[in-house]
Amino acid sequence: MERPVASNTIDAPVGRILDSLRGLELATRPVGPEVAAALERLWNELPEHARVPNQTMGRHTTACEGTHGVFPKCDFGCTPCYHSKEANLVRIDGDHTVGEVDRQMAYMRKRRGPGQYAQLIGGEVSLLTPSDHARALQAMVRHDRKPMSFTHGDFDYDYLRALAVDEHDEPRFEHLSFAGHFDTTMVGRRGLKRPRSERELNPFRERFCAMFERLEREYGITHYLAHNMTVTADNVEQIPDVIRDCHHMGWRLFSHQPAAFIGNPARWQDDFRELTNERVWEQIEAGAGTRLPYKAIQVGDERCNRGVWGFYVGERYVPLLDDEHKGDMRARDGFFKSVGGMDFYAAKRLVATRIVRAALRHPGVIPPTVGWASRLLKRAGVRNLIREPVHAITFGLHAFMDAEDVKAAWELLQQDVMSDDPRIRTTQERLQACAYAMAHPDSDLIVPACVQHSVLDPLEVATLRTELPLEPRKPIRKLDLVSR
Repeated sequence: MERPVASNTIDAPVGRILDSLRGLELATRPVGPEVAAALERLWNELPEHARVPNQTMGRHTTACEGTHGVFPKCDFGCTPCYHSKEANLVRIDGDHTVGEVDRQMAYMRKRRGPGQYAQLIGGEVSLLTPSDHARALQAMVRHDRKPMSFTHGDFDYDYLRALAVDEHDEPRFEHLSFAGHFDTTMVGRRGLKRPRSERELNPFRERFCAMFERLEREYGITHYLAHNMTVTADNVEQIPDVIRDCHHMGWRLFSHQPAAFIGNPARWQDDFRELTNERVWEQIEAGAGTRLPYKAIQVGDERCNRGVWGFYVGERYVPLLDDEHKGDMRARDGFFKSVGGMDFYAAKRLVATRIVRAALRHPGVIPPTVGWASRLLKRAGVRNLIREPVHAITFGLHAFMDAEDVKAAWELLQQDVMSDDPRIRTTQERLQACAYAMAHPDSDLIVPACVQHSVLDPLEVATLRTELPLEPRKPIRKLDLVSR
């Protein structure tokens, strides 16, 4: 009797080959299925007014994520401050921070897919020990987030090194992203407690960038640095000087936030209402020395965000896209269609393979892309590109909304009611298209940042004051006084 041949002796190698091919096919797709599903879901959730040709949300990104309730305490006293007035009564606790970051990012990973940008934000991140700070970032990376730490930047190189390098002097990270906040509204910086002008802060801005340059030289850890600036009537006219003086320091993003009535009311001022997005943007353009065509790309609601991506060639800024050129807009549309949700920060060979696949699938995008690239070279000047230093810079404006408006708008949105009051309805529309949000796993919600700061932060802080009370100070004994 003939013995049957075990099928798995033949099928196993074939199965492994097929699995490898399927894995390769999946890895080289321009946009993976999880990201594609998350983008489609977000696009369908956007209000009608935000579904416009230049919208990135739902087509290129699921927007930006942030942490909340992870370390509310800060050691500065800024005016304005968006934190709850009792935030400094909560103890910094590394295990709480890491646990909450892990929980929130796991929820975001489930809802928004892999590869998204997330901010490690709350109070002052450098009040965490370097090891707890590192653990929080590693938790974000585990959930396939691209983390950025938000700080006032008033720490030393020893702290940065201890964060970035382990006890064996080996790098914990290949890359670090930080947002450093520097402006004249801030009180408490070592060496400059109360700055009188933005220019006085330039040595501190340069020192911050220099720490990361040193880290890269010594350990090969690359970096991305964002410059954050709260804008008030007192410093709005100084924006051009900040940009002109500091764009060469190593910053990759200049982000400007017009002051809003959020957080501690004791730190609000009436003149905050004098600022408009137009006035702030005019000053940003003056600093860049050119028109900044922000209508080429929109992130969320135009009333909340403006952004322009480009690069300096020497001292001249060149935007990537001109919103008044139809050819550039066709190239933008082709980008969204072919590689809109692609992760361009993956391995270079993988990115190149994905781009080739996208081009083969959408050959119609090639001519407008070539035309755009030709125009961009002409705008920058080929000779200038050869002779002058080139570095990428993004300019942004992010306008938060007043807490009273947000509270009223959010309450109605929770009831699926749109307000008849034009001011509140505008706030509702902006919240519906929010590009910066926080995870609430217990409620199964992703909450706009303005709602978090205006409505939920005070409630969270009240709970955290009980869970993480400040450690009582030891009474000073007479013996201690004598010994001193």
